[in-house]
Amino acid sequence: MYLKNIEVQGFKSFAQKINFEFHNGITGIVGPNGSGKSNVADAVRWVLGEQSAKQLRGGNMQDVIFSGTENRKPLSYAYVAITLDNGDHKLPIEYNEVTVARRLYRSGESEYLINGSACRLKDINELFYDTGIGKEGYSIIGQGQIDKILSGKPEERRELFDEAAGIVKFKRRKAATLKKLDEEQQNLVRVTDILSELTKQLAPLERQAETAKIYLQKKENLKQLDVNLFLLDMEYIGGQLREVKEKYELAEHNLQQTGQAYEKTKEEYQRLERELEKIDEKIEHVRAQSQENALYRQQLEGSINVLQEQINAGKLSDEHYQSRLTSLEIDIDQKREENERYSSQRQELQERMEEIQKRQKMLDERLDYLRGEIETCTAAVEDGKNEIIEILNRRANIKGKIQRFDTMMEQEIQKAQLSQKALQLKSDENSHDKRMEEARAKYQEITAQITTMQQKCSQLELQIQTIQETMKEQNRKIEIGQTAYHREASRLESLRNITERYDGYGNSIRRVMEQKKTTPGIHGVVADLIHVVKDYEIAIETALGGSIQNIVTDNEQTAKILIQYLKKNRYGRATFLPLTTVGSRGEFHQKEALKEPGVIGLASELVQTEETYQGLVQNLLGKTLVVDHIDHAIAIGKKYHHTLRMVTIDGESLNPGGSMTGGAYKNNSNLLGRRREIEELESSVKILKRELEETQQSHQENRDCRNALREELLQTQEQIQKQYISQNTAKLQIKQLDEKKAQVQSGYEELEKDKQQIIRQSREIQQKTEEIKQELESSRQEEKELEDFILAKQTQLEQHQAEESEYTRQLEAVHLEYSEVSQKETFLRENMKRINRELQALLEEKETIHENLKAGSQEMKQKEEEIRQIQETIKAADR
Repeated sequence: MYLKNIEVQGFKSFAQKINFEFHNGITGIVGPNGSGKSNVADAVRWVLGEQSAKQLRGGNMQDVIFSGTENRKPLSYAYVAITLDNGDHKLPIEYNEVTVARRLYRSGESEYLINGSACRLKDINELFYDTGIGKEGYSIIGQGQIDKILSGKPEERRELFDEAAGIVKFKRRKAATLKKLDEEQQNLVRVTDILSELTKQLAPLERQAETAKIYLQKKENLKQLDVNLFLLDMEYIGGQLREVKEKYELAEHNLQQTGQAYEKTKEEYQRLERELEKIDEKIEHVRAQSQENALYRQQLEGSINVLQEQINAGKLSDEHYQSRLTSLEIDIDQKREENERYSSQRQELQERMEEIQKRQKMLDERLDYLRGEIETCTAAVEDGKNEIIEILNRRANIKGKIQRFDTMMEQEIQKAQLSQKALQLKSDENSHDKRMEEARAKYQEITAQITTMQQKCSQLELQIQTIQETMKEQNRKIEIGQTAYHREASRLESLRNITERYDGYGNSIRRVMEQKKTTPGIHGVVADLIHVVKDYEIAIETALGGSIQNIVTDNEQTAKILIQYLKKNRYGRATFLPLTTVGSRGEFHQKEALKEPGVIGLASELVQTEETYQGLVQNLLGKTLVVDHIDHAIAIGKKYHHTLRMVTIDGESLNPGGSMTGGAYKNNSNLLGRRREIEELESSVKILKRELEETQQSHQENRDCRNALREELLQTQEQIQKQYISQNTAKLQIKQLDEKKAQVQSGYEELEKDKQQIIRQSREIQQKTEEIKQELESSRQEEKELEDFILAKQTQLEQHQAEESEYTRQLEAVHLEYSEVSQKETFLRENMKRINRELQALLEEKETIHENLKAGSQEMKQKEEEIRQIQETIKAADR
């Protein structure tokens, strides 16, 4: 399998279509710098799936498209295709010749092709697994790749070995399988959480269902009682009517008998008729009162149920607080134990630092003693050498005397020699003065150079110390920046994965959204189509309720296809909102409610969405008011007779009819805030990365500067040592010249004395000969003793210098150990400060929980008192 040709058009510098033909053997592409040779390798890497614009030497992926010149317009796309001979079927595909192509448009759209058929990037990667040809393979070695491989991490080099060994495909499949298993495990955990949550809701729902059954039964009994009461009234009125007829007949019969009896009967009849009307009125009043009492009792029982639910919610909240208190106690104990452990470690380090300081002090004292001994030995050696020089001078003088004694037998010769010596001394004195001036000037010049170099060393040491402090602070900032960057990047990646997998949604929702690419009519879930300010996210999510997971489609036909898809695969149920049928339900008519205290506005006006979904948002949120807190909502509900639907910023809900919903979310998925949080995290990650890179770059610059200053300091110190040697040489030369000058000055006096003593010396020659011999022998003995003394002192000096070098090395090791221990102690001190801050935060949270428990207990007692008062009201109404 070998590369046959490369076809390029619109990629980087290849404006025209060009085809590179490759035959057996080696093909080389040559040209001057900037001619585009590296673009050929970039084209191969790009067509094999490279996704990093930085690897292609660009800022973004659109930079690979030919951008035009003065004489040529820019192109709208880039196209690269490579053809490989697959006669040996090394690639797992049935074709003998494989052409892989990639096309990128300036609009951002991209496509991959294998033998002209559209495919995925994953297909291309899997095609070249274990062949060494992929974009990460070892067959493409670009500029700087060798150094990258040699200096890279072991994990990166292992990828090359895995590619060569042919196991990358299986490792990638294993990783993908493990990832899917982990996702399924997470899905099982979420299903378990949902089942647990629904199980907790069963008991309240069963109680509500039982209450509803009782209500319907009592309503049916009331209806039967109303019918029976009506029948009894009819029977009673019929009996009265019959009695009246009988009385009327009797009155007619008696009318003829007496008028007076007639008048009395008439009056009696009218009285009875009035009483009958009063009785009817009482019956109607009792019936109305009975209906009102029944309705009022029903409302009171509903209030009792609501209060009971609030008490249950408060108990659940108390249980949560108790659980959190237990967790806080454990955390506080752990923090205290950790603080004590750090304190113990810090105490040990401080004791170790004191011990190191004692060792350092001992070594400093020993070094001072050795340096004093070295100076003493050096001075002794110098003094011994000077004494030997004096002995040699005296011996030379004595020998000279002997020679003079031998030659001073003739006075004329002695006088001539004295005169010649006087002239020589004069000449030596003039030459000596000139050499003395030169030696002193050189000594002063060397001393000035040493002073300048010492000042320079002090400045360099100060600069190095300043840079060291800056680098230490930058190291701390880099550690903090890296921690923050990795933490925010991990959160961002986690949120992106959750969003892509639609975590928090039902299984049916995720299955439908997987069909979004193949079914163009799917617009998305409601949570993805609206944008909400962070302050109103909880209120809008409460207002939407289950509708937040509804799926928006373009028409009913798309919804019908997706419903069939869910039914066919038994994936569950989902609610669809076709844009062609779901529209606005009319305007909000109670405009005066918007001016009530605490009203923020209509929920539909607090969200942002595209014009296409305005009707949908109006349908879902157009009748819901958003209120700042529940007290204002209760007041507004009473004022408008519980006909409005309202939600608060904290998530409480008041429905038409007077029912209320509230409490704490156990598992708050925050579907509306995901996109906002991802955008905030992306911005935060970019800022942290930029700051981290700037700090690292500045740290590297300071490190380079520090190393340069250290090198310069070392060179300056070496120059100072050389100058010290030159200074000592000049100083010794001045001393010798001073001694020689003194000898010359004393030479004149000696010459005069010699002249006077010539006669006396000649007389004393015989007498002095034995004394001179003894003096010579004594001089040789004294010289030998001085040489032995100097040799002993030099041996002692070398021993002291060796000890000084050893103690200096030990002192440097002690300094290094002290610095290391000091850094550890500083690290422990910072950890103790951090633990104290965390412990303080935990204690404050514990205090807050106690206050919440106390407030919750008082609120439950108040609710129970309200229930008792309502029950007494019901009993009083029954009586």
